[in-house]
Parts: sequence; C-alpha cells; structure tokens
Amino acid sequence: MNKNKQWIVVAVVLLVVAGLAGCLYPREPHAAPQPAAALADPHQVKFPTGAAQLEMIRSQALPAIAVPVSDALSARVVYDEEATARLGVGISGRVVAIKAAPGDRVKAGQLLAEIDSADFGTALADLDKARADEERKRMIVDRARVLVPGEGIAGRDFEAAEADLVQAHAETVRARQRVTNLNPPNTRVQGQRLGLASPIAGVVVERTVNPSLEVSPGMAAPLFVVTDPKRLWLLIDVPEGLVGSVKVGTHVDVESDAFPGEHFNATVVQRGQVVDPETRRVVIRAKLDNPDGKLLPEMFVRSSLLEERGSAVRVPNSALVNRGLYTYVFVEPEPGRFERRKVAMLTHGADASYLGEGVAASDRIVTNGALLLDAEMSARAGNAP
Repeated sequence: MNKNKQWIVVAVVLLVVAGLAGCLYPREPHAAPQPAAALADPHQVKFPTGAAQLEMIRSQALPAIAVPVSDALSARVVYDEEATARLGVGISGRVVAIKAAPGDRVKAGQLLAEIDSADFGTALADLDKARADEERKRMIVDRARVLVPGEGIAGRDFEAAEADLVQAHAETVRARQRVTNLNPPNTRVQGQRLGLASPIAGVVVERTVNPSLEVSPGMAAPLFVVTDPKRLWLLIDVPEGLVGSVKVGTHVDVESDAFPGEHFNATVVQRGQVVDPETRRVVIRAKLDNPDGKLLPEMFVRSSLLEERGSAVRVPNSALVNRGLYTYVFVEPEPGRFERRKVAMLTHGADASYLGEGVAASDRIVTNGALLLDAEMSARAGNAP
C-alpha cells in the first residue's frame, strides 16, 4: 500500500513538471493554409495577408524585349582585335626590368618592360656613325663651294663632294629608321636598353616575360597582350538554316550564367563566308558592349538574334499554365490578389517563351507557384476554365 502511494506521488509530480514546462516553453503555432477569398470573377483569387500559400508564390515585373529569331545559340566571347595589341620584339636581347603586371591598367606609351639588346646598341652606333659621316661630308661641300668660284678646285670635284653628301644623308636616314622601327613609341633610351611600351590604352591581360628572359623575334607567344576590356567580340555559331535571317546590324541579346538575370547587347558586324562541314554552322561576329567589364574573353554565353518586328514579354516556362488549347499566366495586380490571363505565345523555347498578347511589361507575372494558383482556382470554381 505504501508503494502504491509512492507511485501516485511520483505521477503527480511528473504531471506538474510537464505543465510548468508547457507554460515556460509554449509551442510556436504553425501557419496553416487559409482558404482563398471568394471573388465574383472566376479568373481571380485572393489570399489574406499571412496565408501560407503566399510563401510559395513569387511574382516580378518582366521587361519587354525584342523577339528572337530562334532559341538561344551558343557563343564565345573573345578579344576585340581592333582594340588589342600583342607586343613582341624585333631584336634579340634579355629582359632586365618589368614595369607592368597582369591586370594593370596602362596608358598609351607607358613602359611595360626594358630589354638589354646588343643589336639595339649596334643600331644606335650605326646611327651615330652615319650622322658623323654626314656632318663631315657637309663640311667638305661647304669648303668646296667657297673654292669653286676662284677655280681653287675642279668643278667635278665639287660635284663628287655633293654626291658623297647625298649618300651620307641617305645612310643617316636608313640608320635612324632602323632605330625607330626597333623603338616605335620613341621611349627614352639608356645605352643599349630598349623600352617596350604599350601602343594603346587598356589593361594588361597576358604577360609571358620573366626577369632575365632571353627574347627574340621568333618567339611563338607575345610578351604582353594589352586590350580594352569594354570592347569585345562575340562569335556566334549559327545553323546554316538561319544564316538568311542574319544581317549586318542585327541586334543580339546576350546572357551569361555568371550574371543571372542580366542582359548584354551586341550588334552583328560580319557574317561568316564558310559553313563548317562537321557542325553545319556559320560563325557570325558581333561587337559586344561591356561597359562594366563583367564579361571576360573566352567566356561561353547564350545569344539570341533579335527580329525587328517589335517587342514582347519574355517569361520563364514555369509561369505558363496550359488548359486545353489555351495558355495562361497569372498576374498580381495588387499584393495577395492574382488574376489568370489568356496569352498568345510568339515563340516557345526550352527555358523561356515570348508572349505577344495578354500581358504588358508593367505587369507583375507569377514566375513560381502558377500551378498552385491554377489548382486553387480550379478547386474553387469547379474546374471551370
């Protein structure tokens, strides 16, 4: 009997402790789905504020852009060769100083490296010798010019002196031109050190030189590559069946996985003249606008050739709801209220489609949760279209 009383006391204590725990640590209520409000229009549905369904619905205003000729095409970003300089050397020598690193922004004429070259020293010496010889022969001509009137020298000797001066001047010009060719930017020279300077303003994107590297004109790779990162080319692989739709000046919409949701603009400047026999595609070259420098050479991107027949709203295929022969999307005119609209598709791609009628660029279109809204509306309206 005493043992039974002890068990009763233990049970009472446990119940009291459980009650206190419930008071101190109350359970958080879970949001439960709430029924949609009944509206007069069967193509509309509205949820109260805080409804659980709203957590699964996402809407956004999508811009109206030009309609593409086809699905997105593979393309590759490359340097704009009209704004790129690949620098090498025309003489043999050794790198003694490096003045720029990859990623550095440089100005036109800025020194990139210094090269000690015996060939350049020889060219400078030849120029000095040619100048000295020309000056000596000019002095001979000047003296002869004074002596000719008094018959101090024969006329033919004076003519020979003038001919020698012309030859000396030609040799000076040749020697000066060689030095200029070896040092095109005309940078400051110290002894036989040749300065390698950038001919354009831009960014150093490649550098193959190292301290004390032996360089020569026959090197396979350039020592420096300088380019303007805001100017790029886009090489698009276009199926031969679409080549007739591509013209110089055709606009191109470009997307990259590195920058989701961002669009870049390009313009076709050249159409390829050869079809690849294996892929049956033609390479189209376009100038790509890259004002912020986001896209980089050798990136793979998606490109869409745009038509000139106007603009349309581009929506992801997750926003589309098919009911029989018709296609619908849901629009959110105000927070919590959704309206189903019948739309006309201009093109239907693998990931996105272009809508010509039924929506405008200012509408907030449901991109996630369209099927949920359609099920809710069908359940409320008795599966009425």
